[in-house]
Amino acid sequence: MPIDLNKIRAIDVHVHAEVSCHDPEDPVMGKFFDAASAYFKAPRERPKMPEIIELYRETQIAFCMFTVDCESGMGAKRVSNYEVAEIANKNDDICIPFASIDPHKGKYGAREAIDLIENHGVKGFKFHGIAQNAHPCDPMGYPIYEVINEYKLPVIFHTGHSGMGTGMRGGGGMRLKYGEPMLIDDVAVDFPDMKIILAHPSWPWVDQSLSMALHKDNVFIDLSGWSPKYFPKQVITYANTQLKKKMLFGSDFPLIHPDKWIAAAKDVGFRDEVMPGIMKDNAAKVLGLA
Repeated sequence: MPIDLNKIRAIDVHVHAEVSCHDPEDPVMGKFFDAASAYFKAPRERPKMPEIIELYRETQIAFCMFTVDCESGMGAKRVSNYEVAEIANKNDDICIPFASIDPHKGKYGAREAIDLIENHGVKGFKFHGIAQNAHPCDPMGYPIYEVINEYKLPVIFHTGHSGMGTGMRGGGGMRLKYGEPMLIDDVAVDFPDMKIILAHPSWPWVDQSLSMALHKDNVFIDLSGWSPKYFPKQVITYANTQLKKKMLFGSDFPLIHPDKWIAAAKDVGFRDEVMPGIMKDNAAKVLGLA
Protein backbone atom coordinates (compact mmCIF):
# COMPACT_ATOMS: atom_id res chain seq x y z
CA MET A 1 0.00 0.00 0.00
CA PRO A 2 1.44 3.40 -0.91
CA ILE A 3 1.32 6.13 1.70
CA ASP A 4 -2.08 7.81 1.77
CA LEU A 5 -1.42 11.43 2.71
CA ASN A 6 -5.01 11.79 3.87
CA LYS A 7 -4.50 9.12 6.53
CA ILE A 8 -1.36 10.52 8.13
CA ARG A 9 -0.90 13.68 10.17
CA ALA A 10 2.81 14.21 9.55
CA ILE A 11 5.96 12.95 7.82
CA ASP A 12 9.07 12.51 9.95
CA VAL A 13 12.07 12.60 7.60
CA HIS A 14 14.67 11.66 10.22
CA VAL A 15 14.34 8.29 11.99
CA HIS A 16 17.28 6.03 12.82
CA ALA A 17 17.33 2.23 12.57
CA GLU A 18 20.18 1.65 14.98
CA VAL A 19 19.98 -2.07 15.71
CA SER A 20 19.50 -5.11 13.52
CA CYS A 21 16.74 -7.64 14.02
CA HIS A 22 19.26 -10.45 13.45
CA ASP A 23 22.71 -9.30 14.55
CA PRO A 24 23.87 -8.30 18.04
CA GLU A 25 24.64 -4.67 18.79
CA ASP A 26 28.11 -3.72 17.58
CA PRO A 27 30.33 -3.12 20.65
CA VAL A 28 31.99 -0.03 19.17
CA MET A 29 28.65 1.53 18.33
CA GLY A 30 27.38 0.58 21.78
CA LYS A 31 29.87 2.96 23.43
CA PHE A 32 28.58 5.80 21.25
CA PHE A 33 24.99 4.86 22.06
CA ASP A 34 25.82 5.14 25.77
CA ALA A 35 27.23 8.64 25.34
CA ALA A 36 24.43 9.81 23.04
CA SER A 37 21.74 8.55 25.42
CA ALA A 38 23.36 10.47 28.26
CA TYR A 39 23.62 13.63 26.14
CA PHE A 40 19.99 13.49 24.95
CA LYS A 41 18.69 12.13 28.28
CA ALA A 42 17.11 9.35 26.23
CA PRO A 43 16.58 5.64 27.01
CA ARG A 44 19.65 3.49 26.39
CA GLU A 45 17.77 0.58 24.81
CA ARG A 46 17.35 1.03 21.07
CA PRO A 47 14.07 -0.17 19.55
CA LYS A 48 14.17 -2.65 16.69
CA MET A 49 12.66 -1.66 13.36
CA PRO A 50 9.30 -3.44 13.81
CA GLU A 51 8.86 -1.59 17.11
CA ILE A 52 9.58 1.73 15.41
CA ILE A 53 7.05 0.97 12.70
CA GLU A 54 4.40 0.04 15.26
CA LEU A 55 4.94 3.31 17.14
CA TYR A 56 4.70 5.44 14.01
CA ARG A 57 1.65 3.62 12.70
CA GLU A 58 -0.10 4.18 16.04
CA THR A 59 0.72 7.89 15.93
CA GLN A 60 -0.31 8.17 12.24
CA ILE A 61 3.06 9.59 11.20
CA ALA A 62 4.84 8.40 8.05
CA PHE A 63 8.62 8.37 8.26
CA CYS A 64 11.95 7.91 6.50
CA MET A 65 14.07 5.21 8.15
CA PHE A 66 17.80 4.73 7.70
CA THR A 67 20.97 3.45 9.26
CA VAL A 68 24.33 5.27 9.15
CA ASP A 69 27.21 3.51 7.41
CA CYS A 70 30.29 4.63 9.35
CA GLU A 71 32.35 1.48 8.98
CA SER A 72 35.46 3.33 7.83
CA GLY A 73 35.26 6.39 10.08
CA MET A 74 34.21 4.65 13.31
CA GLY A 75 35.05 1.01 12.67
CA ALA A 76 31.52 -0.01 13.65
CA LYS A 77 29.55 -2.56 11.65
CA ARG A 78 26.53 -0.97 10.03
CA VAL A 79 22.98 -2.21 10.08
CA SER A 80 22.37 -3.57 6.58
CA ASN A 81 20.66 -1.26 4.11
CA TYR A 82 19.01 -4.37 2.70
CA GLU A 83 17.48 -5.23 6.06
CA VAL A 84 16.13 -1.68 6.42
CA ALA A 85 14.70 -1.77 2.88
CA GLU A 86 13.09 -5.17 3.34
CA ILE A 87 11.29 -4.19 6.54
CA ALA A 88 10.31 -0.77 5.24
CA ASN A 89 8.88 -2.18 2.01
CA LYS A 90 6.71 -4.60 3.97
CA ASN A 91 5.25 -1.56 5.73
CA ASP A 92 5.13 0.91 2.88
CA ASP A 93 1.85 2.40 4.06
CA ILE A 94 3.86 4.25 6.72
CA CYS A 95 7.62 3.70 6.17
CA ILE A 96 9.96 5.06 3.47
CA PRO A 97 13.30 3.24 3.06
CA PHE A 98 16.45 5.34 2.95
CA ALA A 99 19.98 3.91 2.78
CA SER A 100 23.42 4.99 3.94
CA ILE A 101 26.69 4.26 2.15
CA ASP A 102 30.08 5.31 3.49
CA PRO A 103 31.61 7.76 0.96
CA HIS A 104 34.93 5.93 1.33
CA LYS A 105 33.37 3.07 -0.64
CA GLY A 106 33.39 5.20 -3.78
CA LYS A 107 32.61 3.28 -6.98
CA TYR A 108 31.79 0.09 -5.10
CA GLY A 109 29.39 2.11 -2.99
CA ALA A 110 27.85 3.44 -6.20
CA ARG A 111 27.16 -0.14 -7.28
CA GLU A 112 25.34 -0.75 -4.00
CA ALA A 113 23.35 2.45 -4.47
CA ILE A 114 22.15 1.35 -7.92
CA ASP A 115 21.14 -2.08 -6.62
CA LEU A 116 19.27 -0.59 -3.65
CA ILE A 117 17.37 1.83 -5.89
CA GLU A 118 16.56 -0.51 -8.76
CA ASN A 119 15.93 -3.74 -6.90
CA HIS A 120 15.07 -2.83 -3.31
CA GLY A 121 12.93 0.28 -3.52
CA VAL A 122 15.21 2.69 -1.67
CA LYS A 123 13.89 6.26 -1.97
CA GLY A 124 16.75 8.33 -0.56
CA PHE A 125 20.12 8.34 1.22
CA LYS A 126 21.71 9.56 4.46
CA PHE A 127 25.27 10.89 4.89
CA HIS A 128 26.98 11.86 8.15
CA GLY A 129 30.33 13.48 7.46
CA ILE A 130 31.32 13.56 11.13
CA ALA A 131 30.64 9.88 11.81
CA GLN A 132 31.98 8.89 8.39
CA ASN A 133 35.12 11.04 8.79
CA ALA A 134 34.49 12.41 5.31
CA HIS A 135 34.44 15.90 3.85
CA PRO A 136 31.04 16.13 2.08
CA CYS A 137 32.56 17.20 -1.23
CA ASP A 138 35.56 14.87 -1.21
CA PRO A 139 35.73 13.36 -4.74
CA MET A 140 35.71 9.85 -3.28
CA GLY A 141 31.99 10.20 -2.60
CA TYR A 142 31.08 11.62 -6.00
CA PRO A 143 30.40 8.26 -7.72
CA ILE A 144 27.66 7.66 -5.13
CA TYR A 145 26.26 11.18 -5.57
CA GLU A 146 26.23 10.71 -9.34
CA VAL A 147 23.91 7.72 -8.96
CA ILE A 148 21.58 9.57 -6.60
CA ASN A 149 21.54 12.60 -8.87
CA GLU A 150 20.72 10.45 -11.91
CA TYR A 151 17.68 9.01 -10.14
CA LYS A 152 16.73 12.44 -8.76
CA LEU A 153 16.45 11.16 -5.20
CA PRO A 154 16.76 13.13 -1.95
CA VAL A 155 19.70 12.92 0.44
CA ILE A 156 19.99 13.88 4.09
CA PHE A 157 23.31 15.33 5.26
CA HIS A 158 24.03 15.66 8.96
CA THR A 159 24.95 19.26 9.81
CA GLY A 160 26.04 21.07 12.96
CA HIS A 161 27.04 19.65 16.31
CA SER A 162 26.89 15.88 16.76
CA GLY A 163 25.42 14.14 19.76
CA MET A 164 27.44 11.11 18.66
CA GLY A 165 30.75 11.37 20.47
CA THR A 166 29.68 14.19 22.80
CA GLY A 167 31.32 13.75 26.21
CA MET A 168 33.61 10.95 25.08
CA ARG A 169 37.38 11.17 25.24
CA GLY A 170 38.47 13.27 22.27
CA GLY A 171 34.85 13.32 21.12
CA GLY A 172 35.17 9.65 20.27
CA GLY A 173 37.59 10.63 17.51
CA MET A 174 34.92 12.53 15.59
CA ARG A 175 35.72 15.81 13.85
CA LEU A 176 32.96 18.41 14.07
CA LYS A 177 34.38 20.38 11.15
CA TYR A 178 32.69 17.97 8.75
CA GLY A 179 29.33 19.14 10.06
CA GLU A 180 29.70 22.67 8.68
CA PRO A 181 26.81 23.13 6.22
CA MET A 182 28.73 25.30 3.74
CA LEU A 183 30.93 22.28 2.98
CA ILE A 184 27.87 20.82 1.24
CA ASP A 185 27.33 23.86 -0.99
CA ASP A 186 29.62 22.47 -3.71
CA VAL A 187 27.58 19.24 -3.70
CA ALA A 188 24.37 21.23 -4.21
CA VAL A 189 25.97 22.99 -7.19
CA ASP A 190 27.52 19.89 -8.76
CA PHE A 191 24.40 17.71 -8.38
CA PRO A 192 21.42 20.02 -9.01
CA ASP A 193 18.94 17.16 -9.51
CA MET A 194 19.65 15.78 -6.03
CA LYS A 195 17.39 17.28 -3.35
CA ILE A 196 19.60 17.96 -0.33
CA ILE A 197 18.12 18.02 3.17
CA LEU A 198 20.39 19.66 5.73
CA ALA A 199 19.63 17.81 8.94
CA HIS A 200 19.15 19.67 12.22
CA PRO A 201 19.26 23.42 12.90
CA SER A 202 23.03 23.23 12.21
CA TRP A 203 24.24 24.95 15.38
CA PRO A 204 26.77 26.60 15.59
CA TRP A 205 26.45 27.32 11.83
CA VAL A 206 22.71 27.98 11.72
CA ASP A 207 22.91 30.94 9.34
CA GLN A 208 24.86 28.93 6.77
CA SER A 209 21.99 26.45 6.40
CA LEU A 210 19.42 29.23 6.16
CA SER A 211 21.48 30.95 3.46
CA MET A 212 21.93 27.75 1.46
CA ALA A 213 18.22 26.88 1.59
CA LEU A 214 17.40 30.42 0.50
CA HIS A 215 19.93 30.36 -2.35
CA LYS A 216 19.64 26.83 -3.76
CA ASP A 217 16.36 25.45 -5.08
CA ASN A 218 17.49 21.91 -4.24
CA VAL A 219 18.40 22.57 -0.58
CA PHE A 220 16.00 22.03 2.33
CA ILE A 221 16.30 21.90 6.13
CA ASP A 222 14.98 19.29 8.54
CA LEU A 223 14.31 20.41 12.09
CA SER A 224 15.38 17.21 13.84
CA GLY A 225 17.77 16.59 16.70
CA TRP A 226 16.61 19.50 18.87
CA SER A 227 13.47 20.19 20.79
CA PRO A 228 11.88 23.21 19.07
CA LYS A 229 12.04 25.11 22.35
CA TYR A 230 15.80 25.36 21.85
CA PHE A 231 15.70 26.55 18.21
CA PRO A 232 17.64 29.74 17.47
CA LYS A 233 15.27 32.65 16.82
CA GLN A 234 16.23 32.98 13.15
CA VAL A 235 15.05 29.42 12.43
CA ILE A 236 11.52 30.35 13.52
CA THR A 237 11.68 33.65 11.63
CA TYR A 238 12.68 32.05 8.32
CA ALA A 239 10.28 29.12 8.77
CA ASN A 240 7.48 31.66 9.03
CA THR A 241 8.57 33.65 5.99
CA GLN A 242 11.05 33.03 3.17
CA LEU A 243 11.74 29.37 3.92
CA LYS A 244 8.23 28.23 4.82
CA LYS A 245 8.31 25.75 1.92
CA LYS A 246 11.86 24.53 2.71
CA MET A 247 11.44 23.40 6.35
CA LEU A 248 10.68 19.74 7.13
CA PHE A 249 9.62 18.01 10.33
CA GLY A 250 12.15 15.52 11.67
CA SER A 251 12.55 14.07 15.14
CA ASP A 252 15.85 12.12 15.32
CA PHE A 253 13.99 9.20 16.90
CA PRO A 254 14.80 7.22 19.01
CA LEU A 255 16.69 10.05 20.72
CA ILE A 256 13.70 12.40 20.46
CA HIS A 257 10.12 11.09 20.41
CA PRO A 258 8.04 12.60 17.59
CA ASP A 259 5.12 13.46 19.88
CA LYS A 260 7.44 15.39 22.21
CA TRP A 261 8.79 17.35 19.24
CA ILE A 262 5.29 18.14 18.00
CA ALA A 263 4.11 19.23 21.45
CA ALA A 264 7.07 21.56 21.87
CA ALA A 265 6.60 23.03 18.38
CA LYS A 266 3.19 24.39 19.34
CA ASP A 267 4.70 26.95 21.70
CA VAL A 268 7.70 28.41 19.88
CA GLY A 269 6.09 30.83 17.44
CA PHE A 270 5.47 28.91 14.24
CA ARG A 271 2.53 30.50 12.45
CA ASP A 272 -0.57 28.35 12.09
CA GLU A 273 -0.54 28.70 8.31
CA VAL A 274 3.03 27.33 7.94
CA MET A 275 2.63 24.27 10.18
CA PRO A 276 0.90 22.03 7.59
CA GLY A 277 3.87 22.57 5.28
CA ILE A 278 6.46 21.89 7.95
CA MET A 279 4.67 18.83 9.30
CA LYS A 280 3.72 17.10 6.05
CA ASP A 281 3.25 18.98 2.78
CA ASN A 282 6.84 20.11 2.20
CA ALA A 283 8.25 16.64 2.82
CA ALA A 284 5.59 15.06 0.59
CA LYS A 285 6.87 17.14 -2.32
CA VAL A 286 10.56 16.49 -1.61
CA LEU A 287 9.92 12.74 -1.32
CA GLY A 288 7.80 12.60 -4.46
CA LEU A 289 4.63 11.66 -2.60
CA ALA A 290 2.68 14.68 -3.86
